[in-house]
Amino acid sequence: MSKAEIDAVTAEFFGAFDNRGDKTADVARIRRLMLPGGVIVKAGSELTVYTVDEFIEPRQRLLTDGRLVEFSEWETSERTEMAGDIASRFGEYHKSGVLDGEPFEGSGTKTIQFVRTSEGWRIAAFAWYDEL
Repeated sequence: MSKAEIDAVTAEFFGAFDNRGDKTADVARIRRLMLPGGVIVKAGSELTVYTVDEFIEPRQRLLTDGRLVEFSEWETSERTEMAGDIASRFGEYHKSGVLDGEPFEGSGTKTIQFVRTSEGWRIAAFAWYDEL
């Protein structure tokens, strides 16, 4: 059991949204990081449950059509618990970028559920809550 492997998957997950500089965001890599049929939930007043594809498509478009630029998000703290072939991570994150020409910053909380597969650790589900 290696927390370093979960740390790496988490870093790759956050990196999928990064389009700073000349970098092209690769939100489609979420398909590789998640199990088929994985569940994604945006918590809060606009509670939304997504399939993997429902989550990826609008974000890929937003991060590549010029509306959201210089965007990145990163963990600022985390707590990970592991038991056999399952793990749960609860973390705070920060994000920044320029949306429709206006700089913004934000923060929130994500929880990620992992399972170990024959190909390594994969995300079974994640949920997030953005602070106001």
